[in-house]
Amino acid sequence: MKKFLSIILATLALVAITGCSNDDTLVMGFVPSQDSDEIADTVEPLAEKLSEELGVEVEGRVMTNYTALVEAMGTNEVQIGFIPAFGYVLANQEHDVEVILKSERFGSGTYKAQYIVGADSGIETLADLEGTTWAYGDPTSTSGYLFPAAQIMDEFGVENPETEFFAESKQTGGHDQSAIAVLEGEADVATTFDDVRTGLEEDYPTIMEETKILTYTDEIPNDTISVTKELDDELVQEIKAAFLSFNDNEEMITIMNEVYNWDRIIEAEDSEYDVVRSTFEKFGDDISLD
Repeated sequence: MKKFLSIILATLALVAITGCSNDDTLVMGFVPSQDSDEIADTVEPLAEKLSEELGVEVEGRVMTNYTALVEAMGTNEVQIGFIPAFGYVLANQEHDVEVILKSERFGSGTYKAQYIVGADSGIETLADLEGTTWAYGDPTSTSGYLFPAAQIMDEFGVENPETEFFAESKQTGGHDQSAIAVLEGEADVATTFDDVRTGLEEDYPTIMEETKILTYTDEIPNDTISVTKELDDELVQEIKAAFLSFNDNEEMITIMNEVYNWDRIIEAEDSEYDVVRSTFEKFGDDISLD
């Protein structure tokens, strides 16, 4: 009888994700905050464990950027997304994607963006950044772009920081690459999550000495685990429970920490991201999924 019930439950789970992908696989989408190949290797055990918990095949897929992940969730090619706050707001607005969980780092459900500059650059205030070269990962990154750009707009009365405040800007593709750009003299300032440099010390042992944090933005709600509207409520609750159970699994939490510096997975509500929505409104149509 128990075996029969297990078969029925597995069948129902497969029915719930029918049409999710060509091979009836749940797909988890990740965005490269670090090297894409490293993330792909790291998340494989996470996908395997989630598959074991849910009784269905789960694939971990690294997307090229935040926009690609949001669009993939909009077309239901990806059903579970590890989306930063701003990406979630866009995904929710455009595709009714729902946040179910978020990260906890250092005991907090929020974090700040930081401005990294050279330790000997002579840059001491935000005003000193005018006319410099700015490195950011992606224009739809909450900490890499949205909150720092909004801060510059508010403090210096500009509408477009890239053209009215900075002399040049570089889209690097990731937080790591932005920090490295400052270290290697390719940019004067990088905006990233706090503190991206700790994960770079092994390959760049002088990064903490050769760079410094200029200042921080306001608090930002942490990154999300979000799901598409096509998944039924029962499966969503199973996904949620499975991820929360990872808090008691040292291997899984270690993986989450390696991928995104997550210490725990905690529950989240859509209303927590209203601060991101109000920040987004400052940009009008200047930032979109296009």
